[in-house]
Amino acid sequence: MSEELVWKKGGRLLSVLLAVNVLLLACTLISGGAFNKVAVYDTDVFALLTAMMLLATLWILFYLLRTVRCPCAVPYRDAHAGPIWLRGGLVLFGICTLIMDVFKTGYYSSFFECQSAIKILHPLIQAVFVIIQTYFLWVSAKDCVHVHLDLTWCGLMFTLTTNLAIWMAAVVDESVHQSHSYSSSHSNASHARLTSDQHADNPVGGDSCLCSTAVCQIFQQGYFYLYPFNIEYSLFASTMLYVMWKNVGRFLASTPGHSHTPTPVSLFRETFFAGPVLGLLLFVVGLAVFIIYEVQVSGDGSRTRQALVIYYSFNIVCLGLTTLVSLSGSIIYRFDRRAMDHHKNPTRTLDVALLMGAALGQYAISYYSIVAVVGGTPQDLLAGLNLTHALLTIAQHTFQNMFIIESLHRGPPGAEPHSTHPKEPCQDLTFTNLDALHTLPACPPTPRLVSPSPSDQREAVAIVSTPGSQWRRRCLKDISLFLLLCNVILWIMPAFGARPHFSNTVEVDFYGYSLWAVIVNICLPFGIFYRMHAVSSLLEVYVLS
Repeated sequence: MSEELVWKKGGRLLSVLLAVNVLLLACTLISGGAFNKVAVYDTDVFALLTAMMLLATLWILFYLLRTVRCPCAVPYRDAHAGPIWLRGGLVLFGICTLIMDVFKTGYYSSFFECQSAIKILHPLIQAVFVIIQTYFLWVSAKDCVHVHLDLTWCGLMFTLTTNLAIWMAAVVDESVHQSHSYSSSHSNASHARLTSDQHADNPVGGDSCLCSTAVCQIFQQGYFYLYPFNIEYSLFASTMLYVMWKNVGRFLASTPGHSHTPTPVSLFRETFFAGPVLGLLLFVVGLAVFIIYEVQVSGDGSRTRQALVIYYSFNIVCLGLTTLVSLSGSIIYRFDRRAMDHHKNPTRTLDVALLMGAALGQYAISYYSIVAVVGGTPQDLLAGLNLTHALLTIAQHTFQNMFIIESLHRGPPGAEPHSTHPKEPCQDLTFTNLDALHTLPACPPTPRLVSPSPSDQREAVAIVSTPGSQWRRRCLKDISLFLLLCNVILWIMPAFGARPHFSNTVEVDFYGYSLWAVIVNICLPFGIFYRMHAVSSLLEVYVLS
């Protein structure tokens, strides 16, 4: 192994160790600040997060103003990294995070007389951090940097850790807020832990720091409502930063890429229209069910049971159909003649890992619900719907992941490489002396794609033009669009506030509200992220079909 490769591994290891230590410190303070018995105040957590965001912002500015301007700093750009849907989602959630910071600043400014300055400074610094980081990821997500390697590795990992710490703080803050709201609604507020936002770190908890005005309460409810978008922004940014970290110092081999991009006219031309029409119908019905659920649950509570029955019934139908459709797509692939794409692709590897990892959140919630329903005493219609919903959620995630992962590893017709296992530049170089270092070119050569031979092209055209092949392609496109629309509505419901986990008291009575709130608030953001990532992956599956 060359000295350069050994040093690369050492630089990556150093950045990982830095991230682990910083993340453990953040976890300690954030988790400690969630309990009254621990002498850690929320001002300590805000101070740590503010310092981390300032350091990450300084490194991003150094990267944009110094690193990328070095000669041959970015000789390659990964075409698979930072797709437009991911950057667009990042911008959307970033805008919602900025609105949340505005509400947060207004909330803390409502009683600044007894408030620590760090509480007002924190949302302002976070707004600056979000703006700079969003611009940085928009313009640099595809970079394969070859200068300042150690600093870039450590900077990317530190920024990634900062986003994870922000995500963790948001989850804990939302859990504490929900616990306080639940305790207040059950007239047990005196025995519950009031959030530090209400007491403003005042040990006595004087009335002068209570949020009593109408404007203050609007700000408070507004920024808590926007917390899910802040959580999704942190997960999106962490994903893109990890891809950039993997691409630092990377040499792009001459591997074929999926460069086929359909024109707007051909988006729906090669489908049976059954998938888009059925998916659009479920999308509209899902929006109506979501509105009915929100209106009835937010009322006096007398119609909560009816709202839950409607909500679970729709989700059972939607999950059942998507499960069957995903299974049908996997069966169709058994007759597909396209070759599997085994070339090294860090972005595709990360996509698969994110699909599998993010699905664990819904798996966890489903299994907790199954245990609560089976072990609980009430066995009524609502418990049966809850159990069916949990089982179908597990099945749907499993079969949909199987379909998407197999689809992503299918190469388009005619894209088979002329030669297998391409070698990376400088991969087999052995340095016998130090003078050999000066024989390397200043910049790596520009990668080129190997075009298929005429025989490969004729074979690909024959494969595409056969009636069976056309039928399979249209079925796969219909399946992809149907699953895409279903995942969109399944994302909208929890992302915009649908929480049947708390409206249905089976799990709350079985586990207790505090434990169940922690489980849901940790696992549900991964479920929301899974739906967004599944939508993007299904769009790519549609393009490649």
